[in-house]
Amino acid sequence: MNPDVVTALGLVAATLTTISFLPQVLRTLRTRDTSSISVGMYAAFVTGVGLWLVYGLLTDDMPIIVANAITFVLSGTVFVLKLRYG
Repeated sequence: MNPDVVTALGLVAATLTTISFLPQVLRTLRTRDTSSISVGMYAAFVTGVGLWLVYGLLTDDMPIIVANAITFVLSGTVFVLKLRYG
């Protein structure tokens, strides 16, 4: 298969999974309500995303780097808000 098609597929998948965090981030920033957010789940998730980001950097895999860098910032924002307001 064409490597450009594979990269495009990865970037589309990365975009869709990454933007899925945007509504949670916006809601949490707007309401400051973190009562229904699990600190354990977000701690594990942010750690996992950070490790995926390192993996992407080590393997020079652009879709993994882009998706996990953005997801790390978005999920990290929710995690920090949970620690601050939760």
